Amino acid sequence: MLYRIISFLFISHLCLTYAADQPQWGQKHSRNMISDETGLVDSFDPETGTNIKWKAPLGTQTYATPVVAGGKVFIGTNNENPRDPRHQGDRGVLLCLDETTGDLCWQLVVPKLPGDPYLDWPMEGIVSPPSIEDGKVYIVSNRGEVMCLDINGLQDGNDGSLLDEGHVMTPPGSPPVQSGPTDADILWLFDMPAEIGIHQHDAAHSSILVVDDYLYVNTSNGVDNTHRRIRAPKAPSLIVLDKQTGQLVARDNEGIGPNIFHSTWSSPAYAKIGDTPLVFFGGGNGFLYAFHTIKRDGGSKVQTLQKKWWYDGDPAAPKENVHRFTGNRDISPSNIKSMPVFYENRIYLTLGGDIWWGKDLAWLKCVDAGGSGDISKAGEIWSYELKKHCCSTPSVYNGMVFVADLGKNLHCVDAENGTPFWTHELKGPVWASPLVADGKVYIGDRRGDFWIFKADRKKQVLATVKMDSEINATAVAANGTLYVATMNYLYAVAAK
Repeated sequence: MLYRIISFLFISHLCLTYAADQPQWGQKHSRNMISDETGLVDSFDPETGTNIKWKAPLGTQTYATPVVAGGKVFIGTNNENPRDPRHQGDRGVLLCLDETTGDLCWQLVVPKLPGDPYLDWPMEGIVSPPSIEDGKVYIVSNRGEVMCLDINGLQDGNDGSLLDEGHVMTPPGSPPVQSGPTDADILWLFDMPAEIGIHQHDAAHSSILVVDDYLYVNTSNGVDNTHRRIRAPKAPSLIVLDKQTGQLVARDNEGIGPNIFHSTWSSPAYAKIGDTPLVFFGGGNGFLYAFHTIKRDGGSKVQTLQKKWWYDGDPAAPKENVHRFTGNRDISPSNIKSMPVFYENRIYLTLGGDIWWGKDLAWLKCVDAGGSGDISKAGEIWSYELKKHCCSTPSVYNGMVFVADLGKNLHCVDAENGTPFWTHELKGPVWASPLVADGKVYIGDRRGDFWIFKADRKKQVLATVKMDSEINATAVAANGTLYVATMNYLYAVAAK
């Protein structure tokens, strides 16, 4: 009898906490920052180890959100804490860690782009989170290369069409390193600067959207080092690749380039409106687009993405010669850095003045995902003004929208009409997005404090945890564990 009771409790525990992997940043396709995980902790303590399952060292600068799939945890960082003595110096790194222990399984190491530091900012590392499907890891490197990796690395052999990983991991002009079992297995590589002529700015940042046989990738095309010129005005902002081969299949031709105020850092989302599948994309010009998904036509010609509708989230902003407003904190164009979130036939997104070069104004917007053509007026359901610039992707949960801003505020807003339920002043500005899971809201700030709120219309702070360094990544919940990344460490948080 005792054996049966223990077995029942053990199985119940597994059913409670081990809900699902988190193979992409945000919920699959919709990008909503919520999770179905339960049994997550209300508090933890890095100093005493309370509710800390493991702690893994990263580099010295970490901006990428962790992703969990296939018994592994993936996170981008830099190489200032080298895991392998063969790889020295400033590099972009994607770590693949064991989900149970936090030990290194393998790593992708990528040299920096030479020359202009604004192409690949020193020490920033890989800032893009990967997207994982069917044993394949899709990632955009710090060099703007779209890569398909084997989830097992080189431990099970060298697969795919690219067999010279050592050459990819070595700076130009240096002898290639000999690849080994702790290195990534690159199946194919698509070099966006070389193939489509983009000019990335500061960092290549993209969370790849996987839909059917295709990858939808924002290109990080942006300004040059003067911040007043688009070096590649005709380059696309959104492209589509064949996920099996890496071949370019489609691109936008919306002429977004000249009006990109800073860069193209917003990743796309997907949903069906009725029977119509659409990809939603926030441009660096402050416009939200809904594109029809592509269909394989059997030809070799690169297709043009066809838009269903477009939405100008800041119609009063300048639309021509936009870079004359660089550095103007009162008047400037808007851009979109966060991802659009689809929920119940609506799109929730943040937009506004650029953090470094634009006006302070920013908004949380709610847009009808239906319609066609220009929906800038008819499609806007409500608009809620934030306190300052915003990088945060919204979380829509149980009639509430949670979002944070650089004015040190977390907002809880009515999803139906945009009226505020409450706001809370945090201790630092926020680049991360709030995660809603297990009836709680998890959010970290750039001062190094991690906050846990009750996900409710009435404000309740459950805990504030002081971390080792600032937090830029969004917290992730998977298989009963909460993952919190600071600049220096990745913490796996779970009740012991």
